[in-house]
Amino acid sequence: MSSNMMIGIDIGTTSTKAVLFEENGKVVAKGSEGYPLLTPTSSIAEQDPDLIFTAVIHSVKQVMDTSGIRPEQVMFVSFSSAMHSVIPVGQDGKPLMNCITWADNRSAKWSEVLKNDMNGHEIYLRTGTPIHPMSPLTKLMWLRHDNPDIFEKTSKFISIKEYVFAKLFNRYVVDHSIASCTGLMNLNKLDWDEEALEVAGITPSQLSELVPTTYRMDGLDKTFAAEMGLDPSTPFIVGASDGVLSNLGVNAIEPGVVAATIGTSGAIRTVVDHPATDPKGRIFCYALTEKLWVIGGPVNNGGMLFQWVHDEMAASEIETAKRLGIDSYDLLTRIAEQVNPGSDGLLFHPYLTGERAPLWNPDARGSFFGLTMHHRKEHMIRAVLEGVIFNLYTVLLAMEERIGRPAKIHATGGFSRSPLWRQMMADIFDQEVVVPESFESSCLGAVVLGLYATGKVDSLSVVSGMVGSTHQHTPVKENAQIYHQLLPIFIKISRNLEEEYKAIADFQRSLF
Repeated sequence: MSSNMMIGIDIGTTSTKAVLFEENGKVVAKGSEGYPLLTPTSSIAEQDPDLIFTAVIHSVKQVMDTSGIRPEQVMFVSFSSAMHSVIPVGQDGKPLMNCITWADNRSAKWSEVLKNDMNGHEIYLRTGTPIHPMSPLTKLMWLRHDNPDIFEKTSKFISIKEYVFAKLFNRYVVDHSIASCTGLMNLNKLDWDEEALEVAGITPSQLSELVPTTYRMDGLDKTFAAEMGLDPSTPFIVGASDGVLSNLGVNAIEPGVVAATIGTSGAIRTVVDHPATDPKGRIFCYALTEKLWVIGGPVNNGGMLFQWVHDEMAASEIETAKRLGIDSYDLLTRIAEQVNPGSDGLLFHPYLTGERAPLWNPDARGSFFGLTMHHRKEHMIRAVLEGVIFNLYTVLLAMEERIGRPAKIHATGGFSRSPLWRQMMADIFDQEVVVPESFESSCLGAVVLGLYATGKVDSLSVVSGMVGSTHQHTPVKENAQIYHQLLPIFIKISRNLEEEYKAIADFQRSLF
């Protein structure tokens, strides 16, 4: 076994993963630990920061124990992390409340105020984070105005990755990548944006020290080093956000290569060589390194909608799958395969949890459109799968205004295990879709960034030798033509229902 090993850690929304790699990108061992997303109401989505910190410690210990390697064989540990979290901490470094995650919607009202009355669009154009309740800027406005007791006591406002590093190294640092998804950092200056801080009601001293994504941390706490099974002299690379590292981990860093991911939620992203925002405010722009930026859009509604169909519509199919001894999701996919592309004119708008890109509307709601007596359950199943891809494609259309038509689509995430869904993407996008081998793309992206940070390689393109491809799908011309007819209808409906979305969302809120 190689003496040059590296650990990539990905702090996610529902679990933290640690992956031990050889220097050539080969996976040696994996560890993970889950934790709950606390959702006592439909608008709250929090996590216990200490559970996440413990998950980081335990997942590293798992890979060290299962691999049997010596601590001195680890060259470095490098980090990926979920975006948009906010933890108010006191003078003692202890959280004053749970971690507020990207999925928390309590700042919806302040998001509207910022967008409509407080120069929000101009702030977005400088900071790259769309104005939406996911944005830490709007979360800080909510804390300031609706929770002044906590706001006044707060010494630092930090993300979950900053919390982990503060405990491990007793220093508050934030990389340009995580900072660029707060809505508080000026992309061109790589410094905090004065107007955004003024709107949030905070000073730079209440935020962490800004550092590059390649920044190296030394002086690991000896107690935590022992708990993880690491040498205290092991360098830690601060790393970046999961979104931009996922692009790196699937080798989507060349011009014109787009990464499309559908897990629980979804995203579509591409790398550019300078910060670029959208006059219509539809896409984000986040830092990967000081010379590379990732633009794109996240969607709320991905694989969770297939799970919703499975749980709410498919009781008899689940029973059938049990009797046949096959996976119930595979059975649903087979059923959907029997339906014509375009679901015989049935469209599904997948906004069951509001929507981020391209609508940026937390009030958006899901709907079937075009239902007739001809349509059966299998049409609805297929329409849901198509609706998720249609929505992702509308984000790509916004990106194309900045980058032109992509050269290639690299598809990843849980959906890529479904041949039907992969082919659907090729047909709706009318492009070849390639599925890279790497299923741990954010962890791989983190260690490639670590190799670059430690001077082991002089270019991030080394990742191309670490990522093979497992599937390739070419669009079926007839299917692509059908989808081409339906797409304008899909887009028009979602744009025209803005008032109705708000009215029904207000009604729903009045019930709870």
